[in-house]
Amino acid sequence: MPDTILPPELVELARRVVAENKRAGRMVAVAESCTGGLVSAAITEIAGSSEMFSAGFVTYSNEIKSDVLNVSHDVLDTFGAVSIAVAWSMAQGALVRSHADVAVAITGVAGPGGGSDKKPVGTVVFARAEKGGNPDKIIADMRHFDDSGRGGVRLQAALCALELLLPDAPTP
Repeated sequence: MPDTILPPELVELARRVVAENKRAGRMVAVAESCTGGLVSAAITEIAGSSEMFSAGFVTYSNEIKSDVLNVSHDVLDTFGAVSIAVAWSMAQGALVRSHADVAVAITGVAGPGGGSDKKPVGTVVFARAEKGGNPDKIIADMRHFDDSGRGGVRLQAALCALELLLPDAPTP
């Protein structure tokens, strides 16, 4: 039986995220929607991740985004679940609900359905929030991945989220 069922590139990046955050003494949290726990699974695939991983929240429905991460219904109604405003609120909520120093949120349209003209399949939004960071300084980005199928979009989104968890991650 293989040591992991996850794609090798995901596991290798998660290994780097775990090692570098442990070295930096940082705890991390993840709030996931379209990736459905894939980022959390990749991190926890690595032995010793408990030293740097505080929490993973899979908040797939808008109700749970609101109930668990305190994303405002007004923000969800005004901007939609796939928006910088919602991703930023998810990241802030994950930071508050965990013991993390940094949190990353992912929300998007993995497909094959659910896309629109403004937010086609492959649209994914990321946000990073840091403990003690200026809440007015929003660190977020909207990306459009090629529609390489649901699995391809989710994998690309998970890889981007892991990159944002590196201590030296560039601001999107």
